Amino acid sequence: MTRVREGRRHSSVQPTPDRAGGTAARGARRPVSCLAAAALVAGPAVSGAQPAYHRHLLFDNSLTPERYYHSAGRFVAPSRLVLDRGRLPVDATVARTPPNALRLEWTSAPGGSWEASVHVNQWRNREPVFLGDALSFWCYSREPLRAVHLPHLRLRDASGASSAAVDLSRVAPDIPAGRWTQIELPLSAFAAPASGSFDPHRIATLTVLQGASDGTPHTLLVDEVKVDGGGAPAAAPAAPRALEAMAYERHVDLRWAAGAGGEPQRYVVYRSFDGVRYEPIGVQEPSVTRYADFLGEPGRRAFYKVTASDRAYRESPFSPVAEATTRQLDDEGLLRMVQEASFRYYWEGAHPVSGMALENIPGDPRIVAAGASGFGIMALVVGVERGFVARDEGARRLLRIVEFLERADRFHGAWPHFLDGATGKVIPVFGQYDNGGDLVETAFLVQGLLTARQYFTRDDDVERRIVRAITALWRGVEWDWYRKRPDGRYLYWHWSPDYAWHINHKLIGFNETLIAYVLAIASPTHAVPAELYYSGWASQSDEAAEYRQGWGGTREGDRYANGTTYHGITLDVGVGRGGPLFFTHYSYLGLDPRAVRDRYTSHFENNRNIARINRAYVVEHPGGYESYGERCWGLTASDGPRGYRAHEPRLALDDGTMTPTGALASFPYLPDASMAALKYFYRELGDRLWGVYGFRDAFNLTEDWVALIYMGLNQAPITVMIENHRSGLPWKLFMANPEIQPALERIARGV
Repeated sequence: MTRVREGRRHSSVQPTPDRAGGTAARGARRPVSCLAAAALVAGPAVSGAQPAYHRHLLFDNSLTPERYYHSAGRFVAPSRLVLDRGRLPVDATVARTPPNALRLEWTSAPGGSWEASVHVNQWRNREPVFLGDALSFWCYSREPLRAVHLPHLRLRDASGASSAAVDLSRVAPDIPAGRWTQIELPLSAFAAPASGSFDPHRIATLTVLQGASDGTPHTLLVDEVKVDGGGAPAAAPAAPRALEAMAYERHVDLRWAAGAGGEPQRYVVYRSFDGVRYEPIGVQEPSVTRYADFLGEPGRRAFYKVTASDRAYRESPFSPVAEATTRQLDDEGLLRMVQEASFRYYWEGAHPVSGMALENIPGDPRIVAAGASGFGIMALVVGVERGFVARDEGARRLLRIVEFLERADRFHGAWPHFLDGATGKVIPVFGQYDNGGDLVETAFLVQGLLTARQYFTRDDDVERRIVRAITALWRGVEWDWYRKRPDGRYLYWHWSPDYAWHINHKLIGFNETLIAYVLAIASPTHAVPAELYYSGWASQSDEAAEYRQGWGGTREGDRYANGTTYHGITLDVGVGRGGPLFFTHYSYLGLDPRAVRDRYTSHFENNRNIARINRAYVVEHPGGYESYGERCWGLTASDGPRGYRAHEPRLALDDGTMTPTGALASFPYLPDASMAALKYFYRELGDRLWGVYGFRDAFNLTEDWVALIYMGLNQAPITVMIENHRSGLPWKLFMANPEIQPALERIARGV
């Protein structure tokens, strides 16, 4: 049975009733969505456990203001469908879940056809299963729209199977003018076609199709498309508490505490510029009690209130009011702002049981990543040092992490790439063979642990326990096992208790795996000889050359040493132009590249040249991509419009996707160019890039795409490498471990 609900209008240009009895004004400036990705928060800005927000939602807002990237459309004349660069336009004047809605504008004519599709945003580790028994969406028309003129709907599931079309004119009501109307259809209405199967709980695409051919133009706004069902909770949600507003240069950061009672499905954020007339500017999912409102310039004073809204869209009373005024920040203020926001990923976004870093947010709430957690531990050290959290809080969090690591799965001392954050059991995300130890992820994790071991050294029970536990974990890694055999010339990435060395991935540089060799040589219990650095990482063998040619697509640097000049810059070692920039970040968050020299190069100078070449390529922008230039550079690995890619300065692996961590984690190498990039990302693109954990993972302005996710491997390098630029603290701490310098000296001597 079809159900219909009417709701009040959320608009950015018209007044709506205020709960205090007044009228809420709508500002002229377009509000920008800062809907954060799902988070399992274990810090002060969390309200309960991770909800199933993204297990219900198909669409609530577009991060890009003109058109919705995850949509498409087409038409055959004389019918017509209004599209913006092939996608559905976005309307920011009226929204059911602010700040925007999809605009469907069509003419259905005899002899023609049209269709518009909304695709589920498939970020990494999103399971395509929707919970509920009904599909619902809100519709708004500025003029009355009779049901007979409504289009048809069809669903396609993740396997590619499509349902039969549903004729909305038969099941939906007339749409009144100027009022949001919710239409709810049972999933059973979307029957499988006679010749196939269809799973309505695994929706991949919703398609709107031409209906009655009346030859008349119609416009319909569509918002909050989701799968749900069931009645409203018995109690309306309680008002959020303790709202705080902290202003920065061009945005205001809001945080609040969840009210006691009710089951909110979202928070609604209201803003006023005069303290009297408020407008709804955005929504936030119920597990994240923080919101970033990008105002776009310093010197703007704003007032805020927040409500909790349940599945029936009943809103709580308002929270207390908070106000703030944006202010100009100097370079040091901008650096601190970016460091703190990125740090929150590992503090507020950590797994609530283990304290470990999630692989990505939003994503699978079970999956924590060993390497990202190592980076996050270094970010935690920076957070304590900079006063983002109190030292005793940071120490207790780290103790929780190390105690989890003590009981988690290990394979000859090495942790797997991915773990269940509650149980510590391996999760083979990359397939059945990925069910054992991952030496590179373990090296990233140990780098972070050793950095923290040198910081948390106070003579109290918690910090003494931290030092003892880290020392035992470090001593327990069997680096020599991962040679495969006692006389092995390489370290190997993986070992599985069921499939042994089946993956057979040798660690051959120049790439992100250097830290594994340094730690293996430095190990006090399971060391490998220093010459393994040259037979493995810097190998000159034909096998190593073939490996480098395979991923690099060139013979330049296939023998580790390169010597080619690119854009006027000579590269000592590295494949081609040096690869993605994370090669110069991951191993060097704690390991000071200024102290690393081998027979072929000084690593600091080589890393700086890789960054210079990367930037020079982007400035030249042979692909002709939008935004590329002196202020927008930094090709490195991230999710892009078509999934994960290790973006680097060559056309085959450059699709116009820019990743903020590329330039921002390069501060120690190119501080002026990195600062120019930071200011560009924040001041020019902050309305779409900036969120509760700082900059979103990536963007592609050529395709008008912005990542919804933040990634664990990309946020911490921003915090940590900026700190290495500012004070060198992470480098100093890691290098202070007594095992490290002797190992580097043995590498330099080759013995």
